[in-house]
Amino acid sequence: MSGKTRYCCQECGHCTHSWLGRCPECGAWNSLLEERASGRGQKEGRAAAPVPLPITQINLDKEERFSTGIGELDRVLGGGVVPASLILLGGDPGIGKSTLLLQVATGVAGAGRVVLYVTGEESLQQVRMRAIRLGVESSRLYLLAETDIDAVENSIRSLNPALVVVDSIQTMHHVDFGSAPGSVGQVRECTTRLMRLAKEMGVAIFLVGHVTKEGILAGPRILEHMVDVVLYFEGERHQSFRILRGVKNRFGSTNEIGVFEMKDAGLVEVANPSSLFIMQHSAGPVAGSVVVPTLEGTRPLLVEVQALVSPTGFGTPRRMTAGVDYNRVILIMAVLEKRVGLHLGSYDAYVNAVGGVRLVEPAVDLAIAVALASSFRDRPVNCRLAVVGEVGLTGELRPVTGIEKRVQEAAQLGFTRCLLPRANAGQVDRSRLGTLEIWTARTLSEALEIALENEG
Repeated sequence: MSGKTRYCCQECGHCTHSWLGRCPECGAWNSLLEERASGRGQKEGRAAAPVPLPITQINLDKEERFSTGIGELDRVLGGGVVPASLILLGGDPGIGKSTLLLQVATGVAGAGRVVLYVTGEESLQQVRMRAIRLGVESSRLYLLAETDIDAVENSIRSLNPALVVVDSIQTMHHVDFGSAPGSVGQVRECTTRLMRLAKEMGVAIFLVGHVTKEGILAGPRILEHMVDVVLYFEGERHQSFRILRGVKNRFGSTNEIGVFEMKDAGLVEVANPSSLFIMQHSAGPVAGSVVVPTLEGTRPLLVEVQALVSPTGFGTPRRMTAGVDYNRVILIMAVLEKRVGLHLGSYDAYVNAVGGVRLVEPAVDLAIAVALASSFRDRPVNCRLAVVGEVGLTGELRPVTGIEKRVQEAAQLGFTRCLLPRANAGQVDRSRLGTLEIWTARTLSEALEIALENEG
């Protein structure tokens, strides 16, 4: 029995034949759980071993992608679903993963393809109730409430669908393993079975993955290495919009995002996401608010950055951020104090990206600096001015990539002025900007003088 027993780490998936208090691979304490495998079924039904081929004889015929019926998801996937691919979708509970995939299943079934939706967490009646709310009606969409991976595989082989949705992979279990569903061994084995099935039959499979409280996918890290595509569905539950972000894609770029809005009838694509992230101030411009054209993959977005600077009531000033990197804000405040002369050491500072979007690229540095200086001096920034640029430690403005797309997006949304680093000035085709004026600055001090002297 000892040869059939192993202990696997819940953190990294490393397995040993004897229990240890500490995982020798990742160093985690008390993370090894016992697993028993009977060894049955591993050789049963195994196909003949493939014959090695010279690389010059590999067939390069590309398989046609098929659309999910949702343009934003197709964009993130790189143009649609690739047959025989394994796609992992993760996100917080209640964020809309099941809703999105049910809409995907409907779109694919509506195009004439057979779809199998496997639910391990809900009954068929619960899924049907959601389908009625979403207006899902298709005779080619099949539902299966099952958690046994053998039964799921048999259903896939008999139905031969073009798309399979498994909601979720943590509920699937293999009878040859004694551990509970969701354990390292179960998740790894069930994913391996589905991956082998996808490559063998040419069926695309979506897996729903749970996330931990830290926001990462639950289960062994190897899970993300096994699949072809890893998607994260992000957003605040009290916000109506959601962002679909690709972090791994063997068939396309990992820089694209899709933006959705949650409504009563399900998730709706947002054609102009910039309008979601720009707050309209009916009373005119306000201090501490500035708009930055940011890039998410190849898509430009205009996002409002807000800052509040006020005298601290305690011995140590507070620094809080939402949607922007905390350490980056501290760095920019240090540059403002050293290079510009803004004495922020005795002031609380709060910085927020409107709408819950996350801004991580250095191109938003100038917007954060302008918002902080605007709030500190209580001087508003022109509401038709967009600013973009990276701030160096010596106070210089460094150029950013994709400046043409950023400026054009600002022009299309009615902005009349754009402030950017002087090194980017020659990269902008001014003939395509209409009435938009380009202002440049070499240093942070020059940029603040321009932005705060031309309010209105």
